Amino acid sequence: MVSIDALTVEFGGTTLFKDVSFVINPKDRIALMGKNGAGKSTLLKILAGERAATRGSVSAPRDCTICYLPQHLMTEDGRTVFEEASQAFAHLHEMEAEIDAMNAELATRTDYESDDYMALIEKVATVSEKFYSIDMTHFEEDVEKALLGLGFKRSDFNRPTSEFSGGWRMRIELAKLLLKKPDVLLLDEPTNHLDIESIGWLEDFIINSQMAVVVISHDRRFIDNITTRTIEVTLGRIYDYKATYSHYLQLRKERRQQQQKQYDDQQKQIAEAREFIERFKGTYSKTYQVQSKVKWLEKLEIVEVDEEDTSALRLKFPPCPRSGNYPVIAEGVGKSYDGKRVFENASFTIERGDKVAFAGRNGEGKSTMVKAIMKEITHDGALTLGHNVRIGYFAQNSAAMLDEELTVFQTIDDIAVGDVRLQIRNLLGAFMFGGEENQKKVKVLSGGERVRLCMIKLLLEPINLLILDEPTNHLDLKTKDILKQALRDFDGTLIVVSHDRDFLDGLVTKVYEFGDGRVREHLCGINEFLEKKKAEHLS
Repeated sequence: MVSIDALTVEFGGTTLFKDVSFVINPKDRIALMGKNGAGKSTLLKILAGERAATRGSVSAPRDCTICYLPQHLMTEDGRTVFEEASQAFAHLHEMEAEIDAMNAELATRTDYESDDYMALIEKVATVSEKFYSIDMTHFEEDVEKALLGLGFKRSDFNRPTSEFSGGWRMRIELAKLLLKKPDVLLLDEPTNHLDIESIGWLEDFIINSQMAVVVISHDRRFIDNITTRTIEVTLGRIYDYKATYSHYLQLRKERRQQQQKQYDDQQKQIAEAREFIERFKGTYSKTYQVQSKVKWLEKLEIVEVDEEDTSALRLKFPPCPRSGNYPVIAEGVGKSYDGKRVFENASFTIERGDKVAFAGRNGEGKSTMVKAIMKEITHDGALTLGHNVRIGYFAQNSAAMLDEELTVFQTIDDIAVGDVRLQIRNLLGAFMFGGEENQKKVKVLSGGERVRLCMIKLLLEPINLLILDEPTNHLDLKTKDILKQALRDFDGTLIVVSHDRDFLDGLVTKVYEFGDGRVREHLCGINEFLEKKKAEHLS
């Protein structure tokens, strides 16, 4: 359906990837994987026609509809949420007019046996099939289902889009793309702005649709659930397997082990051949065998072993100063904004060493409760921090709040005090900012690099209550796994707000659910909590 042939992308003398070729088939669901900076988003933009490759081509049938959801987009104001989502069907009126025009042309032509006439009939049939597959009489119901599935309430439908944050506008754009039912849907980090329930709805929608999907996501559970093929961009080339990402990792590991064995065996044969040539090159009776081995060496194709990306974050939180038994106690806590109640009468106790998740739909008060614990906002009720509690806080906007004109080194040097100042370069190296990397200005860093820089700031002083609000949005899978292990080893208390089910699985043992103005405690991990929620919806 869509053919990618020998794509090469170069930036200022640096090759991002070279001679990349693959085909997107109908109904393919592809995970486009690779570490930050490997070129995934660039490749997606080329597929969407938003930028050009240095060399190579992308070709698709003329009637193939490709829709693209970027990580960041500019949206227009002037419509309500429902009106904006309904724009998904604007193209159908154009399609209807095109069908009418082609039918009118068929009615007047008499060259019934010509190739052009048959091609026109075929085109009318193709466009008509696509047009009538979308039931215009129920489009309002389809719009409603999409908006509700992505987390909007009916009371939001008639609100202007200008009243919503960038994340919610992204959901409107996603709803429009899904409603268009394209042949190929390109998604760049679609879960970053979704909560756990909306991610589940999107998974079901994609699995039950007929479209081909190419998705970039650092949400392992999401991509494993929806995709059947993995294309990994790494070190300038691609690896393409008909397998989920987790299965692919295992297959690639096995493939590399086989390659290494073949390479080692071949190198042994080469060494033996060279030794034979060197030993008998002057011996008349061995002339034929020597020449034979020389020719064999000349023609030999050396076995290649797939390169491995060995760069890795080294993260370990220092030992915690001891806090009191109950770092956070909430008694009847409530919060309202402009007369609207976010939650009320929230009461809970977080014990020393607890690792808890704040879960629930966006807008139900998770980040608000974090701000209340941080004493950044006023609230009803009492929120008490325990004895000797020292908080380390990563906010959703921490990465955006960094001074863009400072270098990586200056960012840490300006806030480091005491003995840690002697270890700044070692610390930066452990976070993959070694050598010239620490002289980069913050403004040129990727989202993932900025998050890593914020994590360094958390290590500069001893803490025993770590609060992380959506820490994984810009981290690649490898870095997320390292952060998760470091948090499991952290001997303090952890509160994490996250929609990433794989990240939370095995990390938290208690879930506080925010919804319908209440905060409910669940003494279980994230998977058991989600099973409970699913059972509630079915009952």
